[in-house]
Amino acid sequence: MIRVRHIGITVTDFDRMLDFYRRFLGFSRAKIAVERGEYIDNFSGLLNVKVQTAKLSNESDEVLIELLKYHSHKSFVNRNMINECGISHFALTVDNLDDLFLKLSNEGIEFMAEPQRPPGGKVSVTFCRDPENNLIELVEEL
Repeated sequence: MIRVRHIGITVTDFDRMLDFYRRFLGFSRAKIAVERGEYIDNFSGLLNVKVQTAKLSNESDEVLIELLKYHSHKSFVNRNMINECGISHFALTVDNLDDLFLKLSNEGIEFMAEPQRPPGGKVSVTFCRDPENNLIELVEEL
């Protein structure tokens, strides 16, 4: 493996999720497109796909998040419990976790707990859920 290419997140409210990742987590919009055709149908295993995508990057372009809104097919609610099989969460390194925690909490974003320092205290960590219930680990390196 060379590197992780991107994290794909299927969404129901495209504009709300785009706003969350841009305004609160500092991602910038790289590209928005509507994709359809045989190529998308073939690799998705669905027919007549129409999907709106937003590719978001961070300042260093090291992390790319792709939001996907399927207009042609129904998306299902994500329970995303940390103990379920499959991808349980993704982690982002942030600058000031205490400030981000307060900012997101004031916006009604759900957290599992206040920022915690594990034994050894080299990081501060918490988990939150984005507006569509995806679990995000936020880590500040101390």
